[in-house]
Amino acid sequence: MSGLAPFSGFAQIVDARVLARAQRGDMQAFAALYAQFGKPCYGLGLRLTGNAAQAEDLVQEVFLKLIETIRSYRGDAPFGAWLKRMTANAAIDQLRRNKRFVDADPEAMFAGPETEADPAQELDAVSLLQRLPPRARAIVVLHELEGYTHTEIAKLFGQSESYSKSIVARGLQRLHAAVATPQAET
Repeated sequence: MSGLAPFSGFAQIVDARVLARAQRGDMQAFAALYAQFGKPCYGLGLRLTGNAAQAEDLVQEVFLKLIETIRSYRGDAPFGAWLKRMTANAAIDQLRRNKRFVDADPEAMFAGPETEADPAQELDAVSLLQRLPPRARAIVVLHELEGYTHTEIAKLFGQSESYSKSIVARGLQRLHAAVATPQAET
């Protein structure tokens, strides 16, 4: 085998026959899509919501919605990109329903202290992201980890591009400060 790693996450290639069967309502084809994309959906959901139980609920919600909407998939974009967008939208909707997006104002969002992390936690990306307010975490993850543009984020959140840029800048500033703080204590 060449030294290239196989595609993973949402970049996986979907068997056209499985996709066609799923579009006809074949539940075994849906099971195959779930086996292939369940973990990437969960990972994105966890990064956006910061909560394992909510991420599990999100995966169920996304795949139930997939059953309803897969007939509308036209193949204009890779299936994984389409499913990734569906997952991100569902996570944002879930956070809105849970009232975790209370502050749309960047000033108010970052005015309070950062969320305290458990000192026993390792300083890793997931625990660092937990220190951001839910809306800021979602925007930072979408931009920095998932590659969404400020224009795309602005549309998702019903805000301006400058809003997205401001949240990303402030979120990254808070994350950098959190990383610098433990080093200063040693």
